[in-house]
Amino acid sequence: MLAQEQLDGYNKRDIEAFLKPYAKNVKVYTYPDKLNYEGIEEMRKRYAPMFEKTKDLHCKITSRIVKGNVVIDEELVTANGNTFKAVAIYEITNGKISSVRFVR
Repeated sequence: MLAQEQLDGYNKRDIEAFLKPYAKNVKVYTYPDKLNYEGIEEMRKRYAPMFEKTKDLHCKITSRIVKGNVVIDEELVTANGNTFKAVAIYEITNGKISSVRFVR
């Protein structure tokens, strides 16, 4: 499953494994429709430094819903000694994650 594959890469802080499930033109939103950025290279620029600097970075799925081509993950994220809840909604198109919506 692509959502799990990117999560595994995230938790290993392995940028290549993390990006592999994403479409080249992935769109990342703040829910419902505020576009934050587009494209896998922009995603690389944002996540690679975080993976290098944040040694305690970890995301645990507390709940996952899969319905058709949509995966909704409720997450418990640890970074820099802080833990917070997050929700990510992944949309799968043509075998890649085409969009992510983060609920704040």
